[in-house]
Amino acid sequence: MKRVRKFLVAGLLVWVPLGVTIVLIKILVDLMDQTLLLIPYAYRPETLLGFRIPGLGILLTLAVLLITGMLVANILGRRLVHFWENLLDKIPLVRSVYSAAKQFAEIVFSDNTRSFSRVMLIEYPRKGLYSLCFQTSDDLGEVQSRTGEEVVCVFVPTTPNPTSGLILMVPKKDVIELDMEIEEALQMVVSLGVVVPDWDGDGLPGTAKLAKEPPQS
Repeated sequence: MKRVRKFLVAGLLVWVPLGVTIVLIKILVDLMDQTLLLIPYAYRPETLLGFRIPGLGILLTLAVLLITGMLVANILGRRLVHFWENLLDKIPLVRSVYSAAKQFAEIVFSDNTRSFSRVMLIEYPRKGLYSLCFQTSDDLGEVQSRTGEEVVCVFVPTTPNPTSGLILMVPKKDVIELDMEIEEALQMVVSLGVVVPDWDGDGLPGTAKLAKEPPQS
């Protein structure tokens, strides 16, 4: 029975991630295909060709994003965005959702190389306990001056949702810089520590692997 269970688990580890990936890709493609509804019915691809082409909405989505980026990159576009944001800021519920989504998008898509640039380990919430964190800044201005120490700002994510957490100002001498990549650390957080990045001790990050199971008695 142990061998049967082992084979079943091995099969699940192959098919479950594959199935989830296929479903998510299908949802994403179908969602992007909805942008085709922006085109008048007489000019839609399925009307002109007589059949539907899955994924064609991806090209339209990319085109819309590109054109939008070109428009908001100039002074007039920035003023329109500023007007739009001021309008949304007056709506209580929408204001909170839009502000949180914008801040998260700015962190993820920011060109600032210091944002989430390093994976670190700190003793938190008390000495002797360690938490994964991400360096967000090392130029803290007034905080740097008033502490009298060289400090870095780190983000400690919650699990399994790494989009929430808290920021801490930690002395640089008290942080341990890790070799793992940002994506590997996020995988570890989301998986509750089950997925642990492989590390052979030579300073080079490896591929993620499942944490070893404790020996059974």
